[in-house]
Amino acid sequence: MPVEITWWGHATCTLEDSGTRVLTDPLFARRLAHLRRRRGAPPPPSAAVADVALVSHLHADHLHLPSLARLAPGTRLLVPRGAPRSVRGLRRLDHLRLTEVGPGDRTRVGDLVVRTVPARHDGRRLPIGPHRSPAVGYVIEGEARTYFAGDTGLFASMADEVGPVDVALLPVGGWGPCLGEGHLDAGRAVEALAALRPRSAVPVHYGTFWPIGMDAVRPHEFHAPGEEFARLAAERAPRVAVHLLGQGESMRPEAAR
Repeated sequence: MPVEITWWGHATCTLEDSGTRVLTDPLFARRLAHLRRRRGAPPPPSAAVADVALVSHLHADHLHLPSLARLAPGTRLLVPRGAPRSVRGLRRLDHLRLTEVGPGDRTRVGDLVVRTVPARHDGRRLPIGPHRSPAVGYVIEGEARTYFAGDTGLFASMADEVGPVDVALLPVGGWGPCLGEGHLDAGRAVEALAALRPRSAVPVHYGTFWPIGMDAVRPHEFHAPGEEFARLAAERAPRVAVHLLGQGESMRPEAAR
């Protein structure tokens, strides 16, 4: 069965590999606080069907309780270690099989192994949460090895920590006119791409949500990151096939290994 990846917008993707469905950072809302969905319809109900959902960190656009509540009973949910202490609403999601994970952990789901890897990002539950849970990324190992970075900045040991991968799902933007520390823009994401050297890459975490009332404030930061990532990758990592997806579109990477 070929590996297939669907991008639903922001950091939400479905990965189908080895007969197992993996969902990343589920966010099914049209609006979240001061953000509204500007491009693409919210994911359809079928997107909430998964064997396992991965949460990279505690920010509300990545750990979104109403979206997690829509997952089917019995769905496995991996969250950063300590998350239930910081986000009490997780404890009420008793229809899910919650597992806390940290860098170095390996979790078997069906015929897949999900390996938790470090990220460099402020993973607190904002605006006031304590530093209890580190932000993480995940490498899903099956027919392909797929790296879901979550939110992260560049760090020197990234390639060593992540290891060899076939596909990289890399954040290339954000949801506002400025990116703070601990994020990748298109240029820094290409630096990560050059270090990781996957066969394929999909830019995510851009072009979906934007603050209400700020349509005219640096709009290129909303529209341009994906195309900028593809352009820079062609120059600096030409052996990587970049798949520039629209919300709801899918890709099948080259056969791995």
